[in-house]
Amino acid sequence: MPDKGITILGIDPGTNILGFGVIRAEKKKASFVDLGVVDLRKEKDHFSKLKKLCVEMESLLDLHRPDVLSVESPFYGKNPQVMLKLGRAQGAAITAALRRGIPVYEYAPRKAKLAITGIGAASKEQVSTMIQKILGVSIENKFLDATDALALAMCHFYRMTDPLADMHTSSGWETFIRNNPDRIK
Repeated sequence: MPDKGITILGIDPGTNILGFGVIRAEKKKASFVDLGVVDLRKEKDHFSKLKKLCVEMESLLDLHRPDVLSVESPFYGKNPQVMLKLGRAQGAAITAALRRGIPVYEYAPRKAKLAITGIGAASKEQVSTMIQKILGVSIENKFLDATDALALAMCHFYRMTDPLADMHTSSGWETFIRNNPDRIK
């Protein structure tokens, strides 16, 4: 982590609600900066939602000037139409950050929940309770999407401060083979 610290913006993009959470990480300690939601439910169609999402993301990026964006990665759902719309929302948020040169890191929902609660299948309420305890803040229950976003930011913070983080993750067989040539016969 740089000496000056970094600001991490976590985003939980959705088709109706986008949650965001901002933390400041300095000297291996994270502190709460901001959280909130962008309500997209009043927009008339999916493309209007994407436009509003882009505008709001750009405003968040301008306001907080994050060094890193931590976003929830796509996950499998039963309805392909919902997955497509969610992927578009994620893409819009990611594109806004990339256009400003902000590095983007993706974390699976289960990984963020595991990092915060120790349980990969934790409920939104459990994540919110733990985030409040970790960051020492009180947050209304109406901001569950925002506390999920804070969990994504904290997940990245934990990954940055864990010297063994790269050993805990794998990006596929190629990485395994490269890291374990003696195990291949």
